[in-house]
Amino acid sequence: MSKEDAIKIIDKIKGDGRVTLTEYESKNILAAYNFPVTKEKLARDEEEAVNFAEEIGYPVVLKIVSPDITHKTDVGGVKVNVKSPEEVKTAYNELMGIKDKIKDADIHGVLIQEMAPKGNEVILGMTQDPQFGPVLMFGLGGVFVEVLKDVSFRIPPLTRFDAEDMIKEIKAYPILEGVRGGVSSDLDALVDCILKLSDLSVDLSDCIKEMDINPLFATEKGAVAVDSLVILK
Repeated sequence: MSKEDAIKIIDKIKGDGRVTLTEYESKNILAAYNFPVTKEKLARDEEEAVNFAEEIGYPVVLKIVSPDITHKTDVGGVKVNVKSPEEVKTAYNELMGIKDKIKDADIHGVLIQEMAPKGNEVILGMTQDPQFGPVLMFGLGGVFVEVLKDVSFRIPPLTRFDAEDMIKEIKAYPILEGVRGGVSSDLDALVDCILKLSDLSVDLSDCIKEMDINPLFATEKGAVAVDSLVILK
């Protein structure tokens, strides 16, 4: 995949009159830049959900897919550690039942996703500054980014040195190194992710208003985007 593939995805969504992408669409944008994302497929019925879970391998995660539901956990839109076809069917139907609670939501289906390996949760983001254009952000992910606000910023395009410096700048950097027996993160993989986002941000600066990759799981060997949100201009 390439920049052209990403633009095709964006053009189709704009044609639908939307600016907010689903997680599935957002990750397809990332994948176009060879960004590591979780194995996943979009199921539109119960049978597809079971078949995709079997294909990906148990346990799996199921998530509601809707451009109108950006905070999925707030509405019970995520089921983790699903281990059998029976559990997949139950989880799928419970998630699709959300449309009865949020009647105006455009539900695209249910995402069947691999369980991500254990690692440190970090966040990567991009926003458009009126003066500087795209600005990249890096920090601890999950709830930590909201509570600690321990983040660093850079203006792309970035060099490898820039990306390394961006990681080392946050106060929580020792956590990524595996302080006191914690899980150490593959820093080279994190640098690669930042550089890929840098390329994406420059190439698509006329299309994307903001983007979050949260969490990005930084494991001992590699990194993988578990969730992502893109908002178009």
